[in-house]
Amino acid sequence: MGNAELHSIHIHPVKAFRGQSPREAVVEPWGLAGDRRWVLVDTGGKVVTQRQEPRLALATAELLPGGGVRLSAPGHEPVSVPVPEPEPTVTTTLEIFGDKVEAVVADDTAHAWCSTYLGADVRLVHMDDPATRRPVDPDFARPGETVSFADGYPLLVTTLTSLDSLNGLIAQGDHPDEGPLPMNRFRPNVVIAGTAAWAEDDWSRIAIGEVTFRVTKMCGRCVVTTTDQGTARRGKEPLRTLGRHRRFGSDLAFGQNLVPESPGTVRVGDRVRILE
Repeated sequence: MGNAELHSIHIHPVKAFRGQSPREAVVEPWGLAGDRRWVLVDTGGKVVTQRQEPRLALATAELLPGGGVRLSAPGHEPVSVPVPEPEPTVTTTLEIFGDKVEAVVADDTAHAWCSTYLGADVRLVHMDDPATRRPVDPDFARPGETVSFADGYPLLVTTLTSLDSLNGLIAQGDHPDEGPLPMNRFRPNVVIAGTAAWAEDDWSRIAIGEVTFRVTKMCGRCVVTTTDQGTARRGKEPLRTLGRHRRFGSDLAFGQNLVPESPGTVRVGDRVRILE
């Protein structure tokens, strides 16, 4: 583990959209600064992601100064969306988890752009106060820990060697033509190089540069991982192979969820240390 380092950083300003890969990122208590503070909701307030709309993989969200976002997609003129005024809020429902979360609706320009792109009536909403809006799963959290619109935890970590191992298993399976898969199928926040394959299964605490993190639980994967992030087409992998080789209870696991223990900045190339 002496040579483990931070290989890449990934921020998704709008949940389910294509994101950015900066060289460094500020770590806030609820995740990387700017990560998943925006999300789409339908007319009933339910969150819309690639689970329902694979075409969101082709839409890009770029973070703007001040927290706004610039949305773009093939065949559509880009639009810049400012952070909305903090009132009034609407209640969104995070699918799968059933969380009720207060959020603020973006302007009508964002509504028109997103609805036109998907061909459905959707609204873009912003989490105005991540320090109070949504607690981390109490089964794995400490008092006061919160999260953005990420699936459940502030950060997701994956490793290059585990992806290599998974791709080797896919090559031996029923759908070898679907591999090898790129890391963007798993939409991590931080990717680590220089570990043994599946070493992350045994981590409890890690440090990336100056920042320490608690490793809370394995990340159970869903249908989004079967969506080609470059074409929005779906296949069978990696879920077929994860089901055979990486099943832990009801979870098909790849990657680990993290909760920051301290603030700071992480940078590509930072040394990674396994503390526990």
